[in-house]
Amino acid sequence: MILNRFDEKISRRLPAEWERHGAILMAWPHCHTDWAYMLDEVRQCYRNIIAEIVKEEHVILLAPDASEVGEMPAGVTVVEMPTNDTWTRDYGPLTAQTADGKPLILDFRFNGWGLKFAACHDNRATARLMEERIFSGDYECCEDIVLEGGSIESDGCGTILTTSCCLMAPNRNQPLTREEIQSEILRRLGARKLLWLDHGSLAGDDTDGHIDTLCRLAPHNTIIYTGCSDSNDEHYADLAAMASQLRSFSNADGEPYNLIELPLPDAIFDEDGDRLPATYANYLVLNGSVLMPTYGQPAKDKLAADTLRVAFPDREIRMIDCCALVRQHGSLHCATMQIPSEIITFI
Repeated sequence: MILNRFDEKISRRLPAEWERHGAILMAWPHCHTDWAYMLDEVRQCYRNIIAEIVKEEHVILLAPDASEVGEMPAGVTVVEMPTNDTWTRDYGPLTAQTADGKPLILDFRFNGWGLKFAACHDNRATARLMEERIFSGDYECCEDIVLEGGSIESDGCGTILTTSCCLMAPNRNQPLTREEIQSEILRRLGARKLLWLDHGSLAGDDTDGHIDTLCRLAPHNTIIYTGCSDSNDEHYADLAAMASQLRSFSNADGEPYNLIELPLPDAIFDEDGDRLPATYANYLVLNGSVLMPTYGQPAKDKLAADTLRVAFPDREIRMIDCCALVRQHGSLHCATMQIPSEIITFI
């Protein structure tokens, strides 16, 4: 498959995450977020993640009060702005590329995962970054469509992968039909095919089934997906149905996928005994490595890392403890958004 290929009738495309980028957008946990009860613990987790990212890429860190961030390593730029939460994957910009190679900043509406949580500040983050001249370039306001970055995957060649349980969930894009939503996504992202995954969701996932907890597109026409080998696990039947559906998928050129199964972490529960949505699929692809979340389960963590090495043989697989992040029902990919260097004013 040829990377960066444009359909003659399509004027843009959404690059794949494994294509080169310049920085990672993150947001600092503060006392007005749901992290307040475990602020020191999660801030240390964020420091650890940032320390790993800046080995390869810059970090743009949003914070309501820069003085609370403290000392950061070289390669971190702190931008003061109000935030509701820290999950920049879902409210950061989706940056498309036009046929002449120029970036196009797409700013979709973020409404707190279907009006579940406050999002007044987070929904404005991309526009504020433009106003503050942290980002520059062509900008397209897409406020008429609710779309979270964690709900889609792109191969950069015309195929988008998503889940029907998320995009069709209440309080997102009603009264649009599935066909109308598909048409808008294909048009806005410059894609030729939208794959709807109808099975698979993790207990404790309050995003209504984001694709980045379940399945990820990877180089060489590959899909990496979360599997479950324990027939007694509550996820077993649904994840098996998901795997079966994945075997029927093909890309925009009609080619079937190579499928690679990731293990499901052993069950992790919160203080109230509710299961948390721990998943190895929530990894972050950097320019020279893959940063993979771990959950204090050495055998499963190692198996997941070995599996990712098959999908990304040219990248180092680096592991980072994300036990703190999953306590608020997210993980590494949820907390990060890749930004191309072309739109960043200081790179």
